[in-house]
Amino acid sequence: MVADNGDEPDDDINKLTLHVPETSHQISTDSWFQAGFVLTTGINSVFVLGYSGTIMVPLGWVGGVVGLLLATAVSLYANMLVAKLHEFDGKRHIRYRDLAGQIYGREAYYITWALQYVNLFMINIGYLILGGSALKAFYVLFNEEHTLKLPHFIAIEGVVCILFAISTPHLSSLRIWLGCSTVLSLIYIIVACVLATKDGLNAAPRDYTIHWTSTTSRIFSTIGASANLVFAFNTGMLPEIQATVRQPAVKNMMKALYFQFSVGVVPMYAVTFIGYWAYGSSTPTYLLNSATGPLWVKASANMSAFLQSVIALHIFASPAYEYLDTKFGIHGSALKVTNIAFRILARGSYLTISTLVSAMLPFLGDFESLTGALSTFPLTFILANHMFLMAKKNKLSSLQQSWHWLNVGFFALMSVAATVAGIRLIIVDSKEYHIFADV
Repeated sequence: MVADNGDEPDDDINKLTLHVPETSHQISTDSWFQAGFVLTTGINSVFVLGYSGTIMVPLGWVGGVVGLLLATAVSLYANMLVAKLHEFDGKRHIRYRDLAGQIYGREAYYITWALQYVNLFMINIGYLILGGSALKAFYVLFNEEHTLKLPHFIAIEGVVCILFAISTPHLSSLRIWLGCSTVLSLIYIIVACVLATKDGLNAAPRDYTIHWTSTTSRIFSTIGASANLVFAFNTGMLPEIQATVRQPAVKNMMKALYFQFSVGVVPMYAVTFIGYWAYGSSTPTYLLNSATGPLWVKASANMSAFLQSVIALHIFASPAYEYLDTKFGIHGSALKVTNIAFRILARGSYLTISTLVSAMLPFLGDFESLTGALSTFPLTFILANHMFLMAKKNKLSSLQQSWHWLNVGFFALMSVAATVAGIRLIIVDSKEYHIFADV
């Protein structure tokens, strides 16, 4: 299906003429409510079981609560800017790189492409690690010998993700799976909240002190946690999700964003704050590892987390799948033998590489920090503000222009600082844990 291409921009303003290309995936077919559920699936994915440990522990009550509230507001604002540019210059931009290329030119098209795919690749690594951790937690409930280690469970997660990717051709075909994802999310979030509340009520006073081994460690840990804050709320693929929404695309996407940042954030807030309240500074990066309760309850929560990670990963891998399907001209029925064979080869290869990297370096918090630094800051905040500034500069007052430049400068500095912090964390943990570690 091809979106309206509109008129070509003038050559003298040195823009790249980007006709919205034919895509092998569906566009303009989904309601705003389905898009809202896609966004909410991402924000309440299995990653929420780690935020008590990766955000609250290094920031404490004041820094964590204030930081999450500010990140919510700033993320909603930045995503609204991107959503409003979806039909900029008379074209419907179904990919982030298309929008950047239309505003800046050819080089920005490819730079944005690279940033986005780094972002999505890192997010998928996180899902593979967390899915493997959830499966391992399920396994140790029934096996005291612990013969299998985390890399084995990450490999199993990878195989299941490959099978799901082969059977689910595109983002719009997730309809029934989004309902399943919501149920699965509610299971592990409710279980985690209930068990953590029980543990907190029965436990001695907790230690909420922020522990650092040095001033350097304190600085880098705080910066890394700040990157985790923005990672929690942003997809890095808003135009791709908006492409699936029926017209009017901008108005409907705004409804989806309001849904995500109101109703959608409540479960995430609940499990993050309750988990930290219950376990304090000893909260792990996978909350269910600390929770105590009936075996079958913990087992159901861990299995739900494992299965939900498979669905969530597919959302964030879909831009890569769309590129490959469109590049190689995959059309027609998803059940055609040639189309199935292509998905086995292309998606299987992509997920095999992702699984191998995840199993080699299973340091979840570090990957959240580095993803937020390398790509979430630039894609969601720096580019969003600067693209809006460039696209609407003739309609913005000097005060509004200064506001957007302030955002660009601040988040650029945060991106550089968080990148250094994220790389440092991975280096430190790589020294402490060998590759394919059972963390």
